[in-house]
Amino acid sequence: MAYHPFRHLGLKILAIALATLLWLTVAGQEVVERALRVPLEIREKPENIEIVGDPPGAVDVLVRGSSTLLSRLEVGEIVVVLDLSTARPGSRLFHLRTDQVKVPYGVEVVQVVPATLSLEVEKSARRTVPIVPALEGEPAPGFIVGPRSSDPPTVEVVGPESRVRRLAEATTEPVRIDGQRDTVRDVVTVGVADAAVRLVEPRSATISVEILPAPIERAVENVPVRWRNLGAGYKARVAPSLAQVLIRGDQDVLVKVRSDAVQAFVDLAGLGPGRYNLRVQVEPSQDFGIASVTPASVEVTIR
Repeated sequence: MAYHPFRHLGLKILAIALATLLWLTVAGQEVVERALRVPLEIREKPENIEIVGDPPGAVDVLVRGSSTLLSRLEVGEIVVVLDLSTARPGSRLFHLRTDQVKVPYGVEVVQVVPATLSLEVEKSARRTVPIVPALEGEPAPGFIVGPRSSDPPTVEVVGPESRVRRLAEATTEPVRIDGQRDTVRDVVTVGVADAAVRLVEPRSATISVEILPAPIERAVENVPVRWRNLGAGYKARVAPSLAQVLIRGDQDVLVKVRSDAVQAFVDLAGLGPGRYNLRVQVEPSQDFGIASVTPASVEVTIR
């Protein structure tokens, strides 16, 4: 077929005009530089290493391009990518080069700040730790918090080796016990206080908190202070001879305790004639505990 240079002449002229117009438009735009704060993405991190601390989420880049193009940039169009595929444990320095910055066509990366990034890298470790429920509030007056339990009782965590080794326990969302008189059960989310450590998989736990009647205290007056183990042939005098004993236990038990059920004494084993200040002791009981004795000591004269 013979070539006809003037075939479709109108279309050819239109194409040349559009190309010229486009060139004039681009050539007429001012080339500028602009500093931008852009996201830093960490990729290709090996599964057996962890970054200690919080790496920066963004860095500064200096870009060059037409003022019109740079003014139209949106968040996320420029990203700095840090490849950790070759990272090893220890204090490491990573270069942030201009070719690691993803930019739209027509934008040139001039500089990345900082040019070098310092990261502390450790081996990854796993460990099973107990779940210790967190509580919020106080039980009703006259009641105390008893044993608490978690189902499951433990959870597996993962993170930098040094941080995992120091972690003693996992915690939970607070379980509210305000004004409670009976056992409280709640399903809550499990977590850890150290942000560098995380659960191997998200977990919830069923927490049971026993609310028990609080042991009360009662003062038993005029309890005789007797002596024990007085040597043969000696006589003893105790002053004062009566004491007040503060006992502690369940209310139903304490109301039945009489003064003669509380045995207060001083031990004179091995003591000869003389005057002594001796501690008042109380015979232990399976029904109640001893909070205090007044006076705590008495004067004993042995003849």
